[in-house]
Amino acid sequence: MTVASPLSFAPAAPHEPHPLYPHLFAPLDLGFCTLPNRVLMGSMHTGLEDKAADFPKLAAYFAERAAGGVGLIVTGGFSPNLAGWLKPFGGTMRFPWEVRRHRQVTGAVHAHGGRICLQILHAGRYGYSPLQVAPSRLKAPINPFTPRALSAGGVERQIRAFVRSATMAREAGYDGVEVMGSEGYLLNQFTAPRTNKRHDAWGGDAGKRMRFAVEIVRRIREACGPDFIIVYRLSMLDLVDDGLAWDEVVQQAKAIEAAGVTLINTGIGWHEARVPTIATSVPRAAFTGITARLKPHVGVPLVTTNRINMPEVAEGVLARGEADMVSMARPLLADPQWVNKARERRALDINTCIACNQACLDHVFENRTASCLVNPRACAETELNYVPTSNPKRIAVVGAGPAGLAAATVAAERGHRVTLFEASGEIGGQFNLAKRIPGKEEFHETLRYFGRRLEQTGVDVRLGTYAEAATLAGFDAVVLASGIRPREVDFPGADHPKVVSYLDVLGGRVVPGRKVAIVGAGGIGFDVAEFLVEHGPSAALDPARWRAEWGVDLAYDGNRGGLAAPKPEAPAREVWLLQRSPGRPGARLGKTTGWIHRATLKAKKVRMLGGVEYLGVDDEGFHVRVDGSEQVLAVDHVVVCAGQEPFKPLAEELVAQGAVVHVIGGADVAAELDAKRAIAQGSRLAAIL
Repeated sequence: MTVASPLSFAPAAPHEPHPLYPHLFAPLDLGFCTLPNRVLMGSMHTGLEDKAADFPKLAAYFAERAAGGVGLIVTGGFSPNLAGWLKPFGGTMRFPWEVRRHRQVTGAVHAHGGRICLQILHAGRYGYSPLQVAPSRLKAPINPFTPRALSAGGVERQIRAFVRSATMAREAGYDGVEVMGSEGYLLNQFTAPRTNKRHDAWGGDAGKRMRFAVEIVRRIREACGPDFIIVYRLSMLDLVDDGLAWDEVVQQAKAIEAAGVTLINTGIGWHEARVPTIATSVPRAAFTGITARLKPHVGVPLVTTNRINMPEVAEGVLARGEADMVSMARPLLADPQWVNKARERRALDINTCIACNQACLDHVFENRTASCLVNPRACAETELNYVPTSNPKRIAVVGAGPAGLAAATVAAERGHRVTLFEASGEIGGQFNLAKRIPGKEEFHETLRYFGRRLEQTGVDVRLGTYAEAATLAGFDAVVLASGIRPREVDFPGADHPKVVSYLDVLGGRVVPGRKVAIVGAGGIGFDVAEFLVEHGPSAALDPARWRAEWGVDLAYDGNRGGLAAPKPEAPAREVWLLQRSPGRPGARLGKTTGWIHRATLKAKKVRMLGGVEYLGVDDEGFHVRVDGSEQVLAVDHVVVCAGQEPFKPLAEELVAQGAVVHVIGGADVAAELDAKRAIAQGSRLAAIL
């Protein structure tokens, strides 16, 4: 059955090329509608999809991005049935009564002139539920549950569920759907020989394996009519053993096109892949070449993706003809006005996504609502707003690290008169160390953004000024964001010349020798280890070099899934990474990025040891006891990364003088430097001052 169109589209207006980004802001004619630019907001689960009560928040979240100028929005994944759940009680589009709640989302987006597609995602064997189904009874390595293999009748029921979801999406006002066929979810499980061991009409050769996906697209087009956007997320690079061969990718793309798809979006990697695909250490636009390879083979527009976070990167991809659109998810989480700022030639004002994953993906995998390290308002648009104050105050902020920068700029944006004191000669605090870590070069962008915000909001910035209690007299409120100081170690020889602080190493005051032991295997210890094993500029700045190190083959040179043998470069130093507590070093690192850091150091031959007793340092080296056995590490230096303590020498004195004092960031809690908490704390404080 064909249902009515949710929108009527006017003819495209005459287009004048943008002076800086002519390809990015060229309209895209889809035949029955025209998108105003080449930016697709890629699907990203936020956690707001899973409860009916959260739909007003979800609507506000998407409304800001629509108002920000995005050409086409794709929601987070909604399952077509219970068997496709990502997790129990996750978001679905399966019952008629769910349509009404979705109209809040589509209405909010359409009110700003935007267009939005519902992503239909069936998790297959990735579903964290005993109800999961798959083409074959094969457990995923990242899931404790083993799926039930679908019967032929079960396959038909899944197809009908997809079509039902699509027709309900149209009824709910969506302009289209995205069918999720990549990242190792159900449709990808059918297409890849890795997970499809069937010998019936739905398995065997490539044509039979892809039949499931092709039938879903064909039947959605038949049910929803010709004026409904259908995006298919095609896995162009599985990055797992026994994934698709390149000729099979091309064959599937052609079949999907013939079935009636409007756009083909690029999918990169499975969740069980050994290759990172979206972390900050992945070079910008590292995978766009694979989309470019497909372009000559199909006639529908192609969307490319992954680590495209600034307008010049997007424009370059489009200008080279590698794709027809660019997909960005997290960059629009970081700055909902990304598109408008680029159009207005204000790229320097963009709050750039640094691909840290700390508040977005890590939150989702911990069953928490997503947010953004650099933008705490993300997914909190209905509760965290920087309303102009009716009672301007004189506010002093001490410390220009992440917490202080957030507090100062938000307070000034609201109309307060803010003075920012910083003892050093530059803003940034610990970010100035973080940006020197290989793979964390994006931190430069955050400091550029905050520097612009200081100018735009009129903050009085006093660099090279150590604030004293007398300096702060007369302010209505003082925000102490004075940071941390490294925790001292207490083993014998801690004062030996070999023993240095990570501050000295990252600050360039000490250049360690060829053999180095690191005390402390938290986030800072891992950062220092990566800094020490790298030769000069990091591979994160060179896509070809990075792909060689991780074993990514865009040419599919005899390899299924686009995998090749990794070729890590030799380490610059011999490094030991040590921790006192037993267990695997790095176990408490980020849920979605910790494995990348561990794999990186393993490839660089860093020896990571837990349960180490530090016996002392002398001219001979670092004496330690591991598993009851004493040994001497003949190192040139011992770098101490043993934690931090809050640094707030002014707090007690100011309180004694009767000042109104707020302590934030590392000065408040110094356990493992946490920029996510620091920026959120500073922003939320400033929102209520």
